[in-house]
Amino acid sequence: MKVTGVLPLFLPLCRRMWPGRLAGLSMTLLRATALEAAILAGHLLLYPTGLIQERRSGALPAPDGAARLPVRPAPPVVLLHGFIDNRSVFVLLRRTLAQHGRHRVESLNYSPLTCDIRIAAELLGRHIEEICERTGSARVDIVGHSLGGLIARYYTQCLGGDLRVRTLVTLGTPHSGTRVAPLADAHPIVRQMRPGSAVIEELARPAPGCRTRFVSFWSDLDSLMDPLETACLEHPDLDAQNVRVTGIGHLALPVHPAVAAGIREALDAPDSADRAADGLTVA
Repeated sequence: MKVTGVLPLFLPLCRRMWPGRLAGLSMTLLRATALEAAILAGHLLLYPTGLIQERRSGALPAPDGAARLPVRPAPPVVLLHGFIDNRSVFVLLRRTLAQHGRHRVESLNYSPLTCDIRIAAELLGRHIEEICERTGSARVDIVGHSLGGLIARYYTQCLGGDLRVRTLVTLGTPHSGTRVAPLADAHPIVRQMRPGSAVIEELARPAPGCRTRFVSFWSDLDSLMDPLETACLEHPDLDAQNVRVTGIGHLALPVHPAVAAGIREALDAPDSADRAADGLTVA
């Protein structure tokens, strides 16, 4: 699944982009750049609404006027955001999950001051235990965007969370570490996301008997993954499926309707289902 020669997504901000190359840009890359910019603008408007933890109320109702499908007996879904973000990134995903019968969905915020993936994973474990106790469910499903996926994987693989997590879906998560933005190494949690860090090395260790199923969505236009294939989960002991997404960038992964459809398919698959190796193509 090697993808090479992809130009960085944020063209005006990338030091590798020269004005003379603009004429050769593909329409796919230009559309993806415009989409990322639009999503970023919209997310900045929604960001204040997700600063505080959501209320632990009942099921999330489907939006007014939307078709309501029957509620299916399925584990609660826990949504975990990425670095310097909050639960507002999952507004659209929550709506589509609710419309398709997934009403037990909860978004968790972890502190922007979090400096250790291990500590964040321990806190996630406490939240999962509380959710299981409150809902009466023995297991949960998790969808983690970027750093959120790495925190959820550490909890699942290294802290015994596979007892609680049935399916973990990651979106643009640097499973093998990313080299992007070297100046960000001043932040300790960014250093933990580098190739060869202690956390990445822990995740590469044997994990025999892990009961969780992993589905990793990775994009060939993800400017935060360097190399791009770091968002693929490759581990001999894990039940992992990698889904390639084309034509969209990092911010679009938790927002794009085609990716949302792929997430629903991953969550709805029975534990023993045969899973195709073909990736998801987003035009």
